[in-house]
Amino acid sequence: MAVYLRVRLQRFADRQPSFVRLAESILQAVGEAQSELSLELVGDGRMRRLNRLYRRKDQTTDVLAFPMRESSSPCPAILGDVVISVPTAYRQAHDAGRSLNDEVAVLLVHGVLHLCGYDHEKSDQEAARMRRRERAVLKAIGPAPRLMIRPASEKKRSR
Repeated sequence: MAVYLRVRLQRFADRQPSFVRLAESILQAVGEAQSELSLELVGDGRMRRLNRLYRRKDQTTDVLAFPMRESSSPCPAILGDVVISVPTAYRQAHDAGRSLNDEVAVLLVHGVLHLCGYDHEKSDQEAARMRRRERAVLKAIGPAPRLMIRPASEKKRSR
């Protein structure tokens, strides 16, 4: 199992070893312990460009998943890529009253499940199936580790 992490953030600090361990736990929980995963943490600008380029939606989104097994990849061990917009995750966590760590963990599980073939946009039944699997994986991996450090501007306001 290998997890490749790339961070393209300026306002948020991350704990890279925690991200890698979390991703490994998720891969184990979904039965993909031998697979390779690429994970990228980005800002809203990059996420908007990716969403526009690959989904024809000119707006940011929280998570994108790019499965490799659907393509003609010569290496079946590569599961694919998950891209998470941390600023969007931060806003969603704030709006939902939960921690950024929990939100990022949920998005990572969601992205990995997309790589495994789940697609909530296909039908209501598939969406329900994916939600059930997300809850099961989140329960299996336990509480989210400390992954992110809030932006400096937020630290000052909370004191």
